[in-house]
Amino acid sequence: MAQALEVDLGKIWLFSACSAGQLRTIRRAVEEVSVPDGRVLCEEGALGREFFFIVEGTATVRRAGRKAASLGPGDYFGELSLLDRKPRSATVVSDTPMELLVLEQRRFNGLLDAMPALAHKLLVAMSARLREADARALH
Repeated sequence: MAQALEVDLGKIWLFSACSAGQLRTIRRAVEEVSVPDGRVLCEEGALGREFFFIVEGTATVRRAGRKAASLGPGDYFGELSLLDRKPRSATVVSDTPMELLVLEQRRFNGLLDAMPALAHKLLVAMSARLREADARALH
């Protein structure tokens, strides 16, 4: 896997308020996964149980069968499913072979149990993201 160990998880909004030590702990909880092109990574309407960070490769996001976005290295998806375990809002399919970091719900819950302060930092990050969305909606 190319350079996966150097990925800065602190650039992901969900983990942006975490300390360097917390980010190292989170990094140890993620799994490095290689997938071929054409793989469905998550399916619209299915329950979400993991978060994906793209290290290499590209993917297409589809909502209601229509292309909504393209994703590449440094992009991520599925983070809200770690928090609410609601059905996925889109389908994501790999366009090329991909290298991913995957954080499963069970491991995420283990991180919250092991690092209670992490929950507070996640709330701070969520609050910032909601304020940004609110500001965009007003303009």
